[in-house]
Amino acid sequence: MQSPRCGAKTRAGTPCLAPATRGRARCRMHGGAAGSGAPDGNRNALKHGVYTSEAIEWRKQINQLMRSSRALNAEI
Repeated sequence: MQSPRCGAKTRAGTPCLAPATRGRARCRMHGGAAGSGAPDGNRNALKHGVYTSEAIEWRKQINQLMRSSRALNAEI
């Protein structure tokens, strides 16, 4: 009970009172205040590129090539 408390307001209007995350002002559930959240330059939040327009277009071309090759094999 000696640790700093979150202090974010709950729906009831009372303070949260959950322990604040180490080195931060809010708990793990409320995080949005200054000094909370992910560290700057968070590498875990980078996009993987699977849904970029280039990747989607590349997959469409591959699928078209596969369909045409199946059709050609069916003719043979």
